Amino acid sequence: MNASVRQGKLIKGQTGDWEVVIGMEVHAQVTSNSKLFSGASTAFGGEPNSHVSLVDAAMPGMLPVINEECVRQAVRTGLGLNAKINLRSVFDRKNYFYPDSPQGYQISQYKSPVVGEGEVIVELEGGKTATIGIERLHLEQDAAKLLHDQNPTMSYVDLNRCGVALMEIVSKPDIRDAEQAKAYVTKLRSILRYLGTCDGDMEKGSLRADVNVSVRKPGGPLGTRCEIKNMNSINFIGQAIEYEARRQIEIIEDGGTIDQETRLFDPNKGETRSMRSKEEAHDYRYFPDPDLLPLEFTQSYVDELKAKLPELPDQKKARFIESLGLSPYDAGVLVAERESAIFYETVLAGLADKARDGKLAANWVINELFGRLNKEGHGITDSPVSAAQLAAIVGLIGEGTISGKIAKDLFEIVWTEGGDPRELVETRGMKQVTDLGAIEKVVDDIIAANPDKVAQAKAKPQLAGWFVGQVMKQSGGKANPQAVNDLLKAKLGI
Repeated sequence: MNASVRQGKLIKGQTGDWEVVIGMEVHAQVTSNSKLFSGASTAFGGEPNSHVSLVDAAMPGMLPVINEECVRQAVRTGLGLNAKINLRSVFDRKNYFYPDSPQGYQISQYKSPVVGEGEVIVELEGGKTATIGIERLHLEQDAAKLLHDQNPTMSYVDLNRCGVALMEIVSKPDIRDAEQAKAYVTKLRSILRYLGTCDGDMEKGSLRADVNVSVRKPGGPLGTRCEIKNMNSINFIGQAIEYEARRQIEIIEDGGTIDQETRLFDPNKGETRSMRSKEEAHDYRYFPDPDLLPLEFTQSYVDELKAKLPELPDQKKARFIESLGLSPYDAGVLVAERESAIFYETVLAGLADKARDGKLAANWVINELFGRLNKEGHGITDSPVSAAQLAAIVGLIGEGTISGKIAKDLFEIVWTEGGDPRELVETRGMKQVTDLGAIEKVVDDIIAANPDKVAQAKAKPQLAGWFVGQVMKQSGGKANPQAVNDLLKAKLGI
């Protein structure tokens, strides 16, 4: 077992604690314009059977030809997973009959995949991490789509998806609870999106997971696993694991045994149900595909791809912590999605003093902007406030031109009306008052009017905060808070 695997949440049964052991097979659709072995389009949403070549339809005598872009994307993904890249791999035929597979077999990889062992580091609650081992990544064809609701007596087949390239990313059984499983899929999807090797759109089916679940007494031998097929939602994955683990525990505690089988998750009922008994590898009669030569490339090909990889989430997070002094939590939030990281870095690029204002910018992006976007149902890509506008607001605070309170009012104006924040501050008279003479007059008036509060503040210096609040109120939030504090301390003698 991987030494970095973290103990997950144990489940209490009637006979004591149980541990869940989870492994995952994630099917990620490769970002490429054409399919794995044909030139047909991979575009989503075409008319049924409009993106189909003679190869996809398995017409007699049609031969597959490997799409190099798909190979390149698989190697880049392997590199992003810190995995071993195999310079020689073999395509196999996985034989089974099903109406969604016109060939009567799937071209996949079995004993010799293109990518070997790697790892994914996932972030858990409380700043903890767990390392999930990757067993392998192989390339294979996707199946067609069966439509059962178009006719009362027949099922229709749409071959548009048939032959689209998938990367099957197989984890080791290192995941120990539903939260870790959700964190793993989230992190994996983020890495794929940073690399541009899969768009990660689960609603369109371009990222799906088969989840293997078994239970055992902590530290005991592995139990019999059941596989929950075709999960296309991170929340449903969590729910399915919770249900399936409890189902297995109840059966074992009642004296029964677990059948190795394939199950489906019903999100409406929140439960899994049996689909079929689980096939073993020998049931598929794997053998090397006679129409395809072994896939071979050189180390220099791999090195060249590695040199051009983008900065990935873990590297970006480390850089934000080290060079900008962000907390691990804030850095983690900013890098979780590629678009969020791009937005933050665009804000940074617009700041004159990155060292001074980098942390302030992170606070504004995470708390003010993300908070408002979530509340109003926007994504970062359709934010009403641009990165340049937010950089201007943060810059104005950093320079002392406006206070944090004025900045919130300014943010509201920019959110609802738009405009250049620096011009708005000028035209609407929103500048912070730093003229000590003007502030001093307000401070003197408030002190003169409240002798009882003055006596209290001298006895208990922390009560000076009341005076700060009054001065800020009288100045319409425009007085410089630091100047107010310094003046009050001097006047009150505290």
